[in-house]
Amino acid sequence: MAFGPHGRGSPLARIGAAVERWLEQEREQLPLWLPVMLGVGIAGWFLLPNEPAWMALITVGFALALGGVAIGLARRAGTALIVAGVAIALGCGLVWAKAELVSAPVLQRPAIATFTADVERVQQLAAKDSVRAVLRPLNAPDLPPRLRVNIASADAPPILARGDRLQLRARLMPPPGASLPGGYDFARAAWFQQLGATGKALGRVERVSASPSGGSVRDRIGAHIRERAPSGAAGIAVALVTGDQGNVSEADAEAMRRSGLAHLLSVSGLHISAAVAAAMFLTLRLLALSPTLALRWPLMLIAAGAGAVTGIAYTLLSGAEVPTVRACVAALLVLAGMAIGREALTLRLVAAGALIVLLIWPEALVGPSFQLSFAAVVAIVALHEHPRMRAFMAAREEGPLLRLGRNAASLLLSGLAVELALAPIALFHFHKEGLYGAVANIFAIPITTFIVMPIELLALVFDLFGLGGPFWWLGGKSIALLLWIAHTAGHAPGAVAMLPSWPTGAFALIVGGGLWACLWRSRLRWAGALPFAAGAAWALATPAPDLLVTSDGRHLALRTGDGGYALLRPKAREFVRTMLAEAAGMDDDLSDLDALPGAACTADTCRATLVRDGRRWQILATRSAYLVPIETMNRACAAADIVVSDRRLPRTCKPKWLKLDKPMLSRTGGVAIVFGSAPVIRVTNATGDRHPWARPVQAPTLGTGPGQEKLGANRCGRPGGVKGHECSQ
Repeated sequence: MAFGPHGRGSPLARIGAAVERWLEQEREQLPLWLPVMLGVGIAGWFLLPNEPAWMALITVGFALALGGVAIGLARRAGTALIVAGVAIALGCGLVWAKAELVSAPVLQRPAIATFTADVERVQQLAAKDSVRAVLRPLNAPDLPPRLRVNIASADAPPILARGDRLQLRARLMPPPGASLPGGYDFARAAWFQQLGATGKALGRVERVSASPSGGSVRDRIGAHIRERAPSGAAGIAVALVTGDQGNVSEADAEAMRRSGLAHLLSVSGLHISAAVAAAMFLTLRLLALSPTLALRWPLMLIAAGAGAVTGIAYTLLSGAEVPTVRACVAALLVLAGMAIGREALTLRLVAAGALIVLLIWPEALVGPSFQLSFAAVVAIVALHEHPRMRAFMAAREEGPLLRLGRNAASLLLSGLAVELALAPIALFHFHKEGLYGAVANIFAIPITTFIVMPIELLALVFDLFGLGGPFWWLGGKSIALLLWIAHTAGHAPGAVAMLPSWPTGAFALIVGGGLWACLWRSRLRWAGALPFAAGAAWALATPAPDLLVTSDGRHLALRTGDGGYALLRPKAREFVRTMLAEAAGMDDDLSDLDALPGAACTADTCRATLVRDGRRWQILATRSAYLVPIETMNRACAAADIVVSDRRLPRTCKPKWLKLDKPMLSRTGGVAIVFGSAPVIRVTNATGDRHPWARPVQAPTLGTGPGQEKLGANRCGRPGGVKGHECSQ
């Protein structure tokens, strides 16, 4: 019998039946995609520019759900489409609502103000010899209600703590956005933290009144560890207990990043797991000493309760940052599974943890912390749920050497899986990834979990009786060993892979392909290798920019003939140099534009020539606060293809191709250009961006009353310089 095009024998019907059979085969894996679809909606809100686009995404989600209704609830495809569509719409609406709910005033422009404020949070930045404080100004209607200020250690009151009241004068500015395409957008993070300004204290900061409680327990423990631990190990010791990384020297922090061990410094899954496991182990051992309790009481349930209390207490002690809370939620889910007799750690528990986090903190999705932690856990669990890995790790009769070898192989395979999962995320956000992380972690994780952290705990306990000295000495030696591993692995030849900024689309393909391969169980899971490989190829094929210009126009990096980069301002801060080098995908220092062959630089301007695909590009940039005669500026502009300046250039300045002055950069943000026969320009600011941090609620402009002043502009010309000429604006 012949069927019509939509009959049971049609190609469409056969495809539908095949999809239904596949979904039936994967029915246990379908719930894992609920947080993924919620994440698609959240990510869509961040990527799309404005309200019409967000409404369109929500409409698409509901359209998918209606398509599922049309297919029918009796079919798994219909149910899957309904859940996926509703989750996408919910994710977009949820983060949109959260962004509006946390709306708070933001400073309009840089200013200097004198004010009184209560300290809400303190972070010691010993490596930078300063203190970072989150403040709530008092009786200051011209200031945002919450701001962050860095205070030089020499100007800060001793033992600054939460709850202190300060009197200070500070230079404040609106939270800055990304300075370069693909860079870190602090304005976005500050919006969800309700920070309306950031800045630096000017001069001595006075303590008006001290905190009645003497500061938080976290602050007091951190101060105690800094006092007792050996100087070279104090920063790491504080980070492992409280999560405060401000005391880690920049050299040690960079070594930890390059070696793939930076995750050890943030209180997250490893630390919470170690604390919970130690509490459970001690509880079981102590209670099992009583035969009555061992026979009649549910010791595992009691131990799980003790582990839960320990995990929550540790989370509160370490400041309850989002990564720590996320790890605590995951640990509580694991404990709940153990308490009801389920497998300790499965992808369903990981999915449940991700779902809880995204419902409470949807903005966490776009941060590297969320992505790195969940990618690592998903990679480990998916690997160990694979039948071959289960068979390899199954208990068997064998000698201790064989058992040790299998465990070491399991650690190495887990490390490789984690590195494969984390490398794209690290390269996308930080433009660098340590290649020896899998090997370094094999040694560093056991040292941290079974040596360093227990010794620190014993040192703190014995300090109650004044006997912690030997333990602090042992802790210092074990931390020195950990740092030796980090420096050795981080600075070995070929230790770090670097990529310049690459497209979000390539990152999405890699993430999508990785999730497809990890969350399904049938052979079709390997189809995820196609988008993963396509995204990786796209990222690797993305050329390094020939010209980088920061969003303020002050800094410029030009690619040289040998693949290096030359910097416009020789005295640029180390932070600026590092930011430009990472965006360019470089692990070397930047040279100075003055030394570039063919460059002509003065104290006020710099001209350079770049040859790409047979074409000569002339670049002109200003680099001082002093203005030059307009006739001279006009002639220089006319001879240049691109002009870059951190101020407004006159309308008569007309380069051949592009003028990147203050008005233009205020619209585009940072700029990255790849020259060639068809030049490619990437900018930081999306066209028509209507995210709230791009159009924030404005705080009143600071006036010029007592203690408040605007930052003025520079006068035209140098003292004793050219007079009687119009100057560039």
